[in-house]
Amino acid sequence: VLALTGKIREVGEKILASNGKEVNFEAALKSCESAGGTLATPMNEEENNAILSFVKQYNRYAYLGIKEGETPGKFKYINGMPLNYTNWYQYEPNGKGKEKCVDMYTDGRWIDRKCNLYRLTICEF
Repeated sequence: VLALTGKIREVGEKILASNGKEVNFEAALKSCESAGGTLATPMNEEENNAILSFVKQYNRYAYLGIKEGETPGKFKYINGMPLNYTNWYQYEPNGKGKEKCVDMYTDGRWIDRKCNLYRLTICEF
């Protein structure tokens, strides 16, 4: 279970928390869900910046609660809803079916990546 002894931030209606641990996408998602939340999912620039503050604090890339759907190159929130906000690097996403997860870099921009990399766990509640 995710111990909330790390940092906690409020943004809009959400509470964001990180335990500072780096794990693969599935493990990050499981730890967030077991704590009663889900992976941090930016729905606007304010939320993206709040998630970015964790990425900068730990100086580690983080998985977002966004995955590639059935159509290669088309990403959606892990609850299945279409993206209403994005912050992709230019020419991203470019994995076309091979990179199904989304990383946030230390400048707040996104890139599609494989899901087996070790990234910072940031949950939202």
